[in-house]
Amino acid sequence: MEILKVSNLTKIYGKGENEVRALDGVSFSVNKGEFVAIIGPSGSGKSTLLHILGGVDRPTSGSVFMDGKDVYSQNEEQLAIFRRRQVGLIYQFYNLIPVLNVTENITLPTLMDGQKVNNERLNELISILKLNGREKHLPNQLSGGQQQRVSIGRALMNAPAVVLADEPTGNLDSKNSQEIVELLKYSNEKYGQTLIIITHDENIALQADRIIAIEDGKITRDEVIKR
Repeated sequence: MEILKVSNLTKIYGKGENEVRALDGVSFSVNKGEFVAIIGPSGSGKSTLLHILGGVDRPTSGSVFMDGKDVYSQNEEQLAIFRRRQVGLIYQFYNLIPVLNVTENITLPTLMDGQKVNNERLNELISILKLNGREKHLPNQLSGGQQQRVSIGRALMNAPAVVLADEPTGNLDSKNSQEIVELLKYSNEKYGQTLIIITHDENIALQADRIIAIEDGKITRDEVIKR
C-alpha cells in the first residue's frame, strides 16, 4: 500500500547566474512500512528532498502526497499540524532544546500539539531507547549517542506514519551508529512505520529494503535490496 508519492519534484534556489537546481524532476513512491535509504554525494539534493518530504521546505514545483493527501495544498498552519502528526524528523545534530530534560524533549511535539501525553507510550520509548534513569537529565549531561536516542524518541512520540532521518549517525562512532540504526529498524518493524534515511554509510544503506541514489538533483538508481 502506497503511503508516499513524489511527482516531478523540483527545487530551485537563486535566480539567473546564481540559480541552483537542488532537485530536478524527482519522482518515486514508497509503500507503507518500507525502509528506504537515500544516498548520494554532498550537495546532491538529499537533504533538500527530505525537508520537502517532511513539510519543512516548499518545492518550486511538483507535488508530495502523503497518505493520499497533497501536502503542499495546505496552508502554513495545516503544514505545522502535518509536521507534528504525520512525520517524525531526526537530524544529525539532534536539535534538542538545551533547557529541557529528556522527558520534556521527547514529549515536546505532543504538548505543542495540545495533546495529552500518552505515558504508556512514553515509558515504552524510554525503555526501548535505554534512557531509564536519565529522564531528568539535560542534553549537556548526555553522551552523543544518548542525545540521538532522545531525538528519536521525540520523532516517534506522536506515532508518525513516516520517520525521516537526515544522517542520524553522522556524529557517532560505529558502535553507537549501529545501535541507532537497530533502534530505527525496530520502530519500523514494531510500529509499521515507514522509514526513510539519508546516509553516507554504505553499511547502513545495505540494511534497508531499498536504496535510492541521487546525484545533481536527479535519481540515478532505485534498487530493491530486500523483498
